[in-house]
Amino acid sequence: MYILGISAFFHDSAACLLHDGRIVAAAQEERFTRIKHDAGFPTRAIAYCLDAAGITMDEIDHVGFYEKPLLKFDRILRTGASFYPKGLDTFFDALGIWAKKKLWTPGFLRDSLIKLSPSRGTAMRWDKRLAFSEHHHSHAASAFYPSPFDEAAILVVDGVGEWSTVSLGHGDLDKRGVPRIRFLREIHYPQSLGMLYSAFTYYLGFKVNSGEYKVMGLAPYGTPRYAGLIKEHLIDIRDDGSFDLNFDHFSYPYNRVMVKNTFGDLFGLPPRTPESPLTEQHFDIAASLQNVTEDVMLGLGRHAAALIGSPRLCMAGGVALNCVANGRLYRDGAFKDIWIQPAAGDAGNAIGAAFYVWHDMLKRRRNRVVGPRPADKPERSRDMMHGSYLGPSFSTKEICAALDTKGLAYTIMTESERYDKVADLLNHEMVIGWFQGRMEFGPRALGNRSIIATPCSVTMQKVLNLKIKYRESFRPFAPAVLLERVQDWFEFEGKTEDSLLATEQGGYASPYMLLVADVRKQRRLRSEQEIASLQGLERLNMIRSTIPSCTHVDFSARIQTVSDEDNPAFYRLISAFERLSNVPILVNTSFNIRGEPIVCTPDDAIRCFLGTEMDALVMEGVLVLKQDVPKSMLLDYRGGFSPD
Repeated sequence: MYILGISAFFHDSAACLLHDGRIVAAAQEERFTRIKHDAGFPTRAIAYCLDAAGITMDEIDHVGFYEKPLLKFDRILRTGASFYPKGLDTFFDALGIWAKKKLWTPGFLRDSLIKLSPSRGTAMRWDKRLAFSEHHHSHAASAFYPSPFDEAAILVVDGVGEWSTVSLGHGDLDKRGVPRIRFLREIHYPQSLGMLYSAFTYYLGFKVNSGEYKVMGLAPYGTPRYAGLIKEHLIDIRDDGSFDLNFDHFSYPYNRVMVKNTFGDLFGLPPRTPESPLTEQHFDIAASLQNVTEDVMLGLGRHAAALIGSPRLCMAGGVALNCVANGRLYRDGAFKDIWIQPAAGDAGNAIGAAFYVWHDMLKRRRNRVVGPRPADKPERSRDMMHGSYLGPSFSTKEICAALDTKGLAYTIMTESERYDKVADLLNHEMVIGWFQGRMEFGPRALGNRSIIATPCSVTMQKVLNLKIKYRESFRPFAPAVLLERVQDWFEFEGKTEDSLLATEQGGYASPYMLLVADVRKQRRLRSEQEIASLQGLERLNMIRSTIPSCTHVDFSARIQTVSDEDNPAFYRLISAFERLSNVPILVNTSFNIRGEPIVCTPDDAIRCFLGTEMDALVMEGVLVLKQDVPKSMLLDYRGGFSPD
């Protein structure tokens, strides 16, 4: 049985294909169209999924859509009425969009699927195949159903679905062994932690729905001196994590401008103009927002643990991408294990919608991936995401053809020499575009579409930000570390012996770069007092640890653990680098520059490589050195990118 899951029409459209309950493929539309956060119908992503399975649309048995359009429309109508007459023009604009298009989503989906079907089929036939899951149910399904757990608390936190902004549920197996989800608590719009974070994102001069992670990265440069003010005037937080926002200062329910003038008055600072200089006050506001967000997430997590009594937690929703808050929740100890959907935002709802059909509608059991594992680890200790490597892959022949078309010189390395050669380049502080295997699904590059570098260089963070990524200098980079060595370098221990995600060496698995932990004190070169004595971006230039290019200014790091089981090629590369440097870590950032999606094809990778100051490009076993590229060709590619 083939089930297609679709997320579309808001941001980060995506498609996912299940075959008998296993994920065959999943991809975001942006990777094919090269339009960042593409919200259109995911025609190309669907075509890729079908091609990966070797089938046509005629062989699809069911299609799951990630939300219920009519319920969402109900929320828009009721919200407009409750805030009448404020934002009347904005409300009528939204009403026009819905009347023309979004109200007719079921028919548009049906017609689009018919166009993709070789036999076309009848409208009635496709109507019977279509199913609609609620937005937060899709999030919850994407978190629990492919997770390594048979029972867990479920926490979904985002901006808004149809009505829900926070959902607390319980996932377990019924008497027949069929996974199920039951929701126990909800918070409804306009009360929204995600919208609170987005409102501050707007206020701090970043783009809503894409700049929130910049605010998170900015926070460690400041001190949370406004946290009390935020709690006093903007959000009332209860012990269980529930909250009330003060709409004397917010206008997002009825206006595209998310905050009122009184919002800036609270801080004595007008909204920041995008791209304008950042000040100490901006750093402190970001730090305060992050502190408040973590307090809410901690309260929600503790309440979930007390209410459900499970030692394990699954998370999804856009706020679940806040890896700093996730790390604090893990360290709090309310749960032994936390598993977060790697595509926690709306793209991941394509997975959730497909699993909703398989488990909730059809009542089918899990069909887990069977593979080699330690005898003392049960089958459920691995998730069903295949490391999130669910996108297209390309052969050496296809890669060489793309390079030949551009007229680029290259070397084909043997399997035995590839890793030592690339490790040597990294050890000489070269920045490398690393392209291999299947493209990642979700916002993180996890070693298949990555830009990689040594973590030991004191200048590498600046080089990567300004010469490769063309982005703000304050942005941190993540360490990719060998799974069995994570506890040697980071304060990241498994909670108990019966943890499903703890390593035999005492560390903890974080394969999706969604948990933050601190660099171990013995690896630090400065004290916390020394860092605290500096202000703002002054902290950026202080050498903080023996792995300075992936140690943030507060000694934290967004960790990706790499295992031989999940990604043998990346594991072998890091191991080869460790043999040269005694450091089992590489800096890993996504293979793209500011304003562009992560690369998908060899052509995408070549264009990004030529348009930046990367030193080398490695695609499978094919090596291209920048020194061998004619300067005239480089000039043709420079400056062709636009900011997001």
